[in-house]
Amino acid sequence: MERAGIEIIAESERTAKPHHLFWPWFAANVSVFGMSYGSWILDFGISFVQATVVALIGIVVSFGLCGLIAIAGKRGSAPTMVLSRAAFGVHGQKLPGIASWLTSIGWETMLAISAVLATATVFSALGLPSGTGVLIAATLVIAALIVLASVLGYHTIIRLQSVLTWLTGAMTIGFMILTVPHIDLGAVLAHPSGSTQQVIGALVMVMTGFGLGWINIAADWSRYQRRHTSDGKIVVWNTIGGSAAPAILVVFGLLLAGSDDGLRAAVGDDPVGALASILPLWALVPFLLTAVLSLVSGAVLGIYSSGLTLLSLGIDIPRPLAAAIDGVILTVATIWVVFFAQSFIGPFQSFLITLGVPLASWAGILIADVLTRRLPYDEAALFDPAGRYRSTDWISVSIMVVASFVGWGLVVNGFADDAAWNNWQGYLLGPLGGRDGAWAYANLGVIVSLALSFVVALLLRRGRIRRQEGAAA
Repeated sequence: MERAGIEIIAESERTAKPHHLFWPWFAANVSVFGMSYGSWILDFGISFVQATVVALIGIVVSFGLCGLIAIAGKRGSAPTMVLSRAAFGVHGQKLPGIASWLTSIGWETMLAISAVLATATVFSALGLPSGTGVLIAATLVIAALIVLASVLGYHTIIRLQSVLTWLTGAMTIGFMILTVPHIDLGAVLAHPSGSTQQVIGALVMVMTGFGLGWINIAADWSRYQRRHTSDGKIVVWNTIGGSAAPAILVVFGLLLAGSDDGLRAAVGDDPVGALASILPLWALVPFLLTAVLSLVSGAVLGIYSSGLTLLSLGIDIPRPLAAAIDGVILTVATIWVVFFAQSFIGPFQSFLITLGVPLASWAGILIADVLTRRLPYDEAALFDPAGRYRSTDWISVSIMVVASFVGWGLVVNGFADDAAWNNWQGYLLGPLGGRDGAWAYANLGVIVSLALSFVVALLLRRGRIRRQEGAAA
């Protein structure tokens, strides 16, 4: 069991090599769930060609941004949200820390829910009981797997992911081979092209659902890297590991969803179970195993990092206990959605966009910080409010607040009936045609928040960073 919490990893323990980053990122993303994005992208009303370009650009660029954040982990050997203190201050970091924790909890819960729903669907297709008892049992078993691996920690997870990569990868390829006959190229290519606004909306959704959905934990997996490792290698292996599988799976999902409108509609309520419906009966059990393991693999990364984020907020408990607490929250949230929620994908996408705006702002600020710094972090100051990084960096906090306000004003809740709590957004869309205009569902706020925060932080914080490094020298 890993005993380390949010403290700096000792030099003797930093033995990981850049290519080791491939395993956790690939295993967490080689999931049949990725094919579901094919349906969601086409729901924006764009053609197959447009959707393919959107998928490839969005996936690679978003995981490339994760790679830039991962550089901080190699330099500072601490979790992402601790290293974020260099930009936000020791206590100021709690603002993005709360958003990060909520995002991680949401992601891991979503993955667990998908695994539970897939189990029930496959059981039903096999003629086995699939009612309340099966759902409860599946919830408890899946939650237990996720929590156990997360409690054991980094070294167990890395070994686990290296095995799951080969197992789930091979079985996913088998699924793709079996479903090729379901593809109707004529129907796929018949989808009309969409507008620029629809393409941008789909692009933002892909970036938020893939790399930007993981960006708040990117440095957690690079903190065991040797300090002298090249920054470029960290970025490259992080990007390859995260984007290699989704790039293939999403395009294949586009082919399946574009061939069958019924399948595309079913993905909204049960993403993985809908994909199982097009398989021959004998393949359902190995498909279920593949789906559950791949979803568990992704959830393990989320709950491990959400535990670290919880500690970074000032909660003084052992790391394994923090992971266990988040595991309880995951279990309760999964039960609520599976048994009581009326819709799954609507609230989830609304949740993604809402938290995606402040996290995009945070990412822009931290990327600017990482690219500006030339010297190692002051490790003691990361834990000392009176140190070099101060208690609160009001420049960064102000940038994040303003950029989030601007970003939320440029996005619209596309699921007003399923997530009515989110209907307050879009208040700056008037000059662009209003909440019903062409730009309403382009989700411009995420990109604007990221870009605005990066540029402003790069300009306003450069002098402060140079003074910090001058003091260190």
